[in-house]
Amino acid sequence: MTNYKNTLNLPKTEFPMKANLAEQEPKRLQKWEENNVYDKIQHSRNGCPEYILHDGPPYANGSIHIGTALNKILKDFIIKIKTGQGFKSPYVPGWDCHGLPIELKVDQELGEKKKDMTVAQIRKVCRNYAGKYIDIQRTDFKRLGIFGVWDKPYITMDFEYEATTLAELYKCYKKGEVYKGSKPVYWCHSCVTALAEAEVEYADHTSTSVFVKFPLDDNAKNKLGISGEISAVIWTTTPWTLPANVAIAVNRDYEYSIIKINETENSNLSTGEYIIAAKEMLENLAETFKIAGYDEVKTVKGSELEYLNARHPFYERNSVIVLADYVTLDAGTGLVHTAPGHGQDDYETGLRYNLDILSPVDDNGILRNVGIFDGMNINKANKEIVAYMQKHGSLLAQNDISHSYPHCWRCKKPVIFRATPQWFISMSENSLRERTLDAVKNKVKWIPSWGQNRIQSMIENRPDWCISRQRLWGVPIAFITCHDCGEIIFNDEIEKTTVEAFEKEGADAWFEHDEAFFLNGITKCHKCGSTHLKKEKDILDVWFDSGTSHAAVCEKRPELGKRANMYLEGSDQHRGWFQSSILESMATRGVPPFDEVLTHGFVVDGNGRKMSKSLGNTIAPMDIINKYGTEILRLWVAAEDYTEDVRISEDIIKRITESYRKIRNTARYILGNLNDFDPDKDMLEYDKLMELDKNILGRWQLVKAKIYESYNIYQFHGFYHGFLNFCINDLSSFYLDIIKDRAYSSKNHSYERRSAQTAMFTLIKETAVVINPVLSFTADEIWEYLPKWNDKKEFVFEEFFPKVEDYKIDYKWGIITNVRKEVNKALEIARADKVIGHPLDAEVIISVSEDMAKHLTVDEGLERMFIVSKAVVVTGNIENAYVSEDGQIKVLVQPCSAPKCARCWTHSDTVGKDETHIEVCQRCAEALK
Repeated sequence: MTNYKNTLNLPKTEFPMKANLAEQEPKRLQKWEENNVYDKIQHSRNGCPEYILHDGPPYANGSIHIGTALNKILKDFIIKIKTGQGFKSPYVPGWDCHGLPIELKVDQELGEKKKDMTVAQIRKVCRNYAGKYIDIQRTDFKRLGIFGVWDKPYITMDFEYEATTLAELYKCYKKGEVYKGSKPVYWCHSCVTALAEAEVEYADHTSTSVFVKFPLDDNAKNKLGISGEISAVIWTTTPWTLPANVAIAVNRDYEYSIIKINETENSNLSTGEYIIAAKEMLENLAETFKIAGYDEVKTVKGSELEYLNARHPFYERNSVIVLADYVTLDAGTGLVHTAPGHGQDDYETGLRYNLDILSPVDDNGILRNVGIFDGMNINKANKEIVAYMQKHGSLLAQNDISHSYPHCWRCKKPVIFRATPQWFISMSENSLRERTLDAVKNKVKWIPSWGQNRIQSMIENRPDWCISRQRLWGVPIAFITCHDCGEIIFNDEIEKTTVEAFEKEGADAWFEHDEAFFLNGITKCHKCGSTHLKKEKDILDVWFDSGTSHAAVCEKRPELGKRANMYLEGSDQHRGWFQSSILESMATRGVPPFDEVLTHGFVVDGNGRKMSKSLGNTIAPMDIINKYGTEILRLWVAAEDYTEDVRISEDIIKRITESYRKIRNTARYILGNLNDFDPDKDMLEYDKLMELDKNILGRWQLVKAKIYESYNIYQFHGFYHGFLNFCINDLSSFYLDIIKDRAYSSKNHSYERRSAQTAMFTLIKETAVVINPVLSFTADEIWEYLPKWNDKKEFVFEEFFPKVEDYKIDYKWGIITNVRKEVNKALEIARADKVIGHPLDAEVIISVSEDMAKHLTVDEGLERMFIVSKAVVVTGNIENAYVSEDGQIKVLVQPCSAPKCARCWTHSDTVGKDETHIEVCQRCAEALK
């Protein structure tokens, strides 16, 4: 018997059976690099409108983590989508290189050696440290399949960038927005530097809370009509700040009760003594202070207490009672300890009442010039102060409370508020706050929309921007000031000399030249005449560094144009880069630096927990890539809703891998059926295709439109689900399953086969283009194995997205698909009951309504749709048939009595009619001639 299998048009392709992504992807990366694919993409879009996604610089101090990979892949999606849409969308990656994290690492490496090194030598080590991790991260980012100018990134420690950062600072200064002042800022006494709000994280912290008596003086007693001892009782969770207390704040509208103690178990309260507290808090306070009996002798409004004087509990000085709206009744006594040197609200109150701004804590968290507590670390002082007050009768109660408290973003230790001389950008000068809020509301699109409210509330409530840091590794605040009067010595010549020095030598120039180099002959202060002129030692906040990237990169790089269309980072950057960028741009240019801001959530484990080394739930992106391949990581990014926290786990990755396998197998099958297809010769026009082929191309238009919609609104999980369902349901389970017979059995050059190949070629060609933003490696591989045609681009990334054609889908296909599902169910039952073996052994009789029956027609026969040897449609009742759940469709399955074709396995009465090939049906006989 002839082996007719060898005469079938079975799929043939070099497209690998198994993906072997981890092994194959590096080869493709090498190919892209050797062929300058990024440059070719940009060249292909010459003359097109620009779309600029400006890269927020990752920090150059470690290997990339899974969150960094998510961020970079999302950016790559958008850039490739915009390219496909017809934009020229260059990508200039960048790195943030200055700041505390790198300096701390260098401190650890240098150890004691640092004491004997110059500032310039230390900065050089920091520069080398950052450079090492730029190279490491660059290699990893390229492995993610991300296209960009990796050989010419922007780096915040480059000389030109540092010079631009300084020039931007000078612009702010000349507009009157930069000033130096002594006011409370977040201070990390572990890292020994001021911190901006963006560098502070809130975490649970246990504090000692105390209730303390402040005795009123005689004038206050007289005004209140009290003859005995009376004290205002305050509550605070920071006893170490009590040495800086100068006032007690009350709310003008609250009622305050004066109570006389009749009976108490508190050793620091006496019978007949009076205390003042908020009326609403009395019941709880009596229990807290162990007061068994008391009389409420008088109530007064808070406004009546203003300017009364109390005595400090352990210093010979007064503490004046003042009014403040921020006093609440959430906790405490309704009277708030006020130390203007240790809190923003307190500081503003101090300014209103002209109070002393005491800040007796030094850079390292040590109390200075505070008598018996002098030289103590604040943590030790906390205990000593409490013990002292207990001993001397001013402590009424103490307890530990757990509450949310600011911590340093780097060392994770609690920070303090501390008044020190710092440099600030004013939020009120030139109406910076109001102008920025207007831009946030009316000139920027925030994606997701809640991003607007988030950043809006932050800008509404933020204090002036503290831009100075007491460290070495960064761009110096290059001002020269008079040591005696504080005047800033600055003019156009000084500006020009300093910026040019930075351009030539980098920011190190500030540390390597003396004052005279920058002063251009100026020797004394123009205000007071002092010759004691000194360079500032502080460096700029790194958020100011990165916040000037719109000026240092977008405005300087010729391929980028003047302004970015989009910034894209994690949601934490509402406090960080998004905010510093818009504030700096509004301060210097009056416009935001971006049109759109897109944010993504954080990556968490499969249970929704934050990733942590201590929990052992971290997943390194390179581990996934080395095991599964980059495509799996990219498909995972597409599959998740990045607007919320994104989950990842081994099980999730395995599910994504299975999805990818289905997509890849679909592509592989189609390519295998195109091995003899020449698009320039064999393509048929759409109108000449068979009905099923027209239908699948119509379905593809709908899917394509949905994908484009998902791309337009940056909802990539819409692409994932839509495309995966198309591969599984429309292609594998329906179209490709049906056309196997036509593709395998029909004559090579037959109309039936060329029609199917035309549809498959169109589908796989367009698929490669449409999916390339997400599955870049796979799309390029498909493109490589596609048949050649006259205007085929070298790389899929050079192509424009194919348009959505107006192909109509006949109503009947919904009915055919529905009936096919019921026929398949009936066939499965028949196979299980041994009525038939293979579905091609069957003939089916289908009973439907007359209306349905008239739609059950197709040019290649219903039997091809149902993959049986014979299909008959009737409108009358049939006995012993399978019945659909709704009762509308009945299917009778029975063995087909016609002989079986040895080539296509279809049972047909034409088998044996051809004398040359008596074992096959007439169609196969024709194919063999």
